[in-house]
Amino acid sequence: MAIRKFMVCGLEPIEQVLLPFQEFFKSKATGGILLIICAVVALLWANSPWADTYVALWNTKFTVGFGHATLSKPVILWVNDGLMALFFFVVGLEIKREFMVGELSSRSQAVLPIAAAVGGMVVPASIYAFITIGTESAGGWGIPMATDIAFALGILSLLGNRIPYQLKIFLTAVAIVDDLGGILVIALFYTSDISFWLLLAAGASLLVAFAGNRMGVRSPAFYAVVGIIVWLTVLKSGVHSTVAGVLMAFMIPARTKCDAEAFIYNASGILEDYKAAVRPGASVLTNSAMHSALLSMQHVASRAQTPLQRLEYGLHPLVDLAIMPIFALANAGVVLGGDMVAVLSSKVAMGTMLGLVIGKPIGIVLAVLLIFKVSGGIPRGVHMKHFIGAGLLGGIGFTMSLFIATLAFAGSPTLLTGAKTAILIASGLAGIAGYLVLRSAPSTEELLKEQTSQQD
Repeated sequence: MAIRKFMVCGLEPIEQVLLPFQEFFKSKATGGILLIICAVVALLWANSPWADTYVALWNTKFTVGFGHATLSKPVILWVNDGLMALFFFVVGLEIKREFMVGELSSRSQAVLPIAAAVGGMVVPASIYAFITIGTESAGGWGIPMATDIAFALGILSLLGNRIPYQLKIFLTAVAIVDDLGGILVIALFYTSDISFWLLLAAGASLLVAFAGNRMGVRSPAFYAVVGIIVWLTVLKSGVHSTVAGVLMAFMIPARTKCDAEAFIYNASGILEDYKAAVRPGASVLTNSAMHSALLSMQHVASRAQTPLQRLEYGLHPLVDLAIMPIFALANAGVVLGGDMVAVLSSKVAMGTMLGLVIGKPIGIVLAVLLIFKVSGGIPRGVHMKHFIGAGLLGGIGFTMSLFIATLAFAGSPTLLTGAKTAILIASGLAGIAGYLVLRSAPSTEELLKEQTSQQD
């Protein structure tokens, strides 16, 4: 989305110093870079002489509440059950938007990414299940189904304009469907004993949020309070708490209170009022009419947006630059000592690596080929090599794969270590392979020239 560049109204010295850092943190590649840094730091820390401090930090109990109304968990569970619920809330916002107005909003647009995502989930899960059938590691079949969109899009951004814009949209849509599949897997297969009454309380809370939506409640505070209640009841019900984040996201209003025509009319009138109020030497501090016009513009702009867009836009930096790096720091600290050959040759490691590095691209590419065969060919400006590269990038499971692994093998440290080690290696291999394939693929400009000359 293009963002209009406004006239600079004067930069303070501190703003001039911070501007390069602000531009860095706005970059699409930043989230992926921070994930890599935190994963490397976690690995080095967990295998250093200070490894005990790494374990102690994430196992430190942290208590919230007072009296008998307290919730006490190790820090790592606050990350995995709490911060990741916010991550899945943002994922839910993206899913809702995509199904309403995005690449998944119409059948013709949705067929390709949905088919690719399904292929990219079924094939790796099947490979893993085939390798681990009858063993104690068989329960981790959901691990190679995942795709880490931050890593994948970060690598795409490194390739710049060589990559067709359609491919970025395709990979994003595939990852969103992939996330939806992962959420269903977590909800249905990676849960403990279920408390019916607490689930009923969670459902009642969601109904309150839904009613607020229909009645026109747009206050973030209202949805935050209800969301915390939903999270707590789902957390205690036995269903994994991250599901609460997705369900709550579907309750967020996606309607405006001021359409384009009304916004233009009101904004134009407010600008005229502001111009009329301006006096030589006057400032907003001394001119109440100027200040009133600015407040009115802020109110109208807020009503012209949807709460869904505001929350998604506002929370994305928090998720990309804080929550996901913290998750990587807390979960990627795998101890690499001992017999690594035995670890990597274990069923769980082999199933995970082959599922991500081989199964993901095979599933995605076969589905794409099937759809193109039925629909009549590849779109202009895109080459089949681009989809092969995208399929390989789909094998970067990282965040979601680590998360599912922690659920699948929570009671088995040995299996969890094998799964995490395999995820890190497979994600690195998939990322490198995807980059090299896409780097060697023809650019959009080259493809369009070739296709135009063939038509002539």
